[in-house]
Amino acid sequence: MSASVTMEDFETLLNESFELDVPKEGSVVKGTVIAIEAGQAIIDIGFKMEGRVELKEFANPGEAPEINVSDKVEVYLERVENSKGEAVISREKARREEAWDRMEKAYSEEVRVDGAIFGRVKGGFTVDLGGAVAFLPGSQVDVRPVRDASTLMGMKQPFQILKMDRRRGNIVVSRRAILEESRAEQRAEVVGKLAEGDSVEGVVKNITEYGAFIDLGGVDGLLHVTDMAWRRINHPSEILTIGETINVQVIKINKDTHRISLGMKQLEEDPWNVVAASYPLESVHTGRVTNITDYGAFVELAAGVEGLVHVSEMSWTKKNVHPGKIVSTSQEVEVMVLEIDDAKRRVSLGLKQTQGNPWESFEKLHPVGSQVEGEIKNITEFGLFIGLEDDIDGMVHLSDIDWNKSGEEAIKDYKKGDLVKAGVSEIDVEKERISLSIKMLGSDQFVEAVDGVKRGAVITVEVTSIEEGGIEVNFNGMKSFIRRSDLSRDRSEQRPDKFSVGDKIDARVTSLDSKSRKLGLSIKAREIAEEKEAVEQYGSTDSGASLGDILGAALKDQDEK
Repeated sequence: MSASVTMEDFETLLNESFELDVPKEGSVVKGTVIAIEAGQAIIDIGFKMEGRVELKEFANPGEAPEINVSDKVEVYLERVENSKGEAVISREKARREEAWDRMEKAYSEEVRVDGAIFGRVKGGFTVDLGGAVAFLPGSQVDVRPVRDASTLMGMKQPFQILKMDRRRGNIVVSRRAILEESRAEQRAEVVGKLAEGDSVEGVVKNITEYGAFIDLGGVDGLLHVTDMAWRRINHPSEILTIGETINVQVIKINKDTHRISLGMKQLEEDPWNVVAASYPLESVHTGRVTNITDYGAFVELAAGVEGLVHVSEMSWTKKNVHPGKIVSTSQEVEVMVLEIDDAKRRVSLGLKQTQGNPWESFEKLHPVGSQVEGEIKNITEFGLFIGLEDDIDGMVHLSDIDWNKSGEEAIKDYKKGDLVKAGVSEIDVEKERISLSIKMLGSDQFVEAVDGVKRGAVITVEVTSIEEGGIEVNFNGMKSFIRRSDLSRDRSEQRPDKFSVGDKIDARVTSLDSKSRKLGLSIKAREIAEEKEAVEQYGSTDSGASLGDILGAALKDQDEK
């Protein structure tokens, strides 16, 4: 040692040498396997220090340890026990430190890491990432729920790191992300080979209420229930089963989402092409009821050809009734083609047209003037409704019930359920209306009474009642009323009490109204008419003759006649 180096300098240099050559506790060091005994590997880490490591720390999950004498390994130096150089070392901790460095790099670069599932924990699984233990949530195992994960245990496979926290020792990985990425690549490759209009073969993978998913060899397509067949399909399971191989046509491809729409019926001829020729207007066909709604019933004429029978075309007589009370699902019915709309692919059908119009049938059997009999179904403020054959009704208006009564007076003699006879007065097939008349079956007393009588004629009537306002008289069985003002030309003689019941008197017909059934009579009008006639025949007041002379001569002449 040169004289220039003091003891203090030597001590400092010695300490620096020790710091450089002796490994620090809590770090990873390199060592050599010098022996394997009692399930442990004895490892020389240099600096005259040795340590022991359990052989299982050299094994991957589910595998046998691979370690031999002279192998170079990295271990974690936890601490130095004593001056003899015995070290407490760990291969597992060394792998963990190494793995964490590797995981952080992979996480920052967003690259996959290899690992193996080795345990099950609450909510998922544990994964060994070459020394670092990660958590694999159950939802990240596969693209679909996995019922049995035993086949995945211990198998080395890639994972995607979702998040990690070295300070807390947490790593969350996903196997699903790898599968989806792989699937997306495969999907893009398959979709790239397909074109709209292609006919391809696929396997039914899943069935839902609205359709079925078809596996086209790595990519799924949706076969909607409306594209399975030209006829109505209530549920896809009617014609498809899971695992079945079918031929489909590619209807549409969304290049962005890689969604594929498929169809089966497109591979068959469209039955609508022959609808116009096969189902001409007003032709009658037998069909099957496939669906019933509030507004009508759908009837299948042939596979893929359906028509609608609107509720208004279901029955001649059942109005405002739900279609389900007229027909039932799967029922065979006869229908008539009413209209065809090629643009909207609609066929309008009629059910009642095949059953005959009951109003037309009634008109043939019961023409106007004939007599019918029926039960009173309903009584309203304007008349009686009489039930006739084929569930149709005829109406008797208030004015057609009785010749001599009207309004409430005419209707009070009838009640619901009564059996009555009536005459057919009018039939309107288009408006589905039949007018009946009860009074037409009896004779019209008014017409019979005034037969041959004209306005201005003088008739003889019999007094039947003396009233304050006039007198009631009878003419051929028909009653009429002469008002007080019409009892005489002279005001002083306009007294009802000068007449007696049973008197026969002459009166002039002032009005004759068959509609109101009234006969207007006046004694006063008769007297005035007689005076006028006498003046015309026997002179005038201007000739000097008195009115008494003229009337006297007229009366004498009348008596002689």
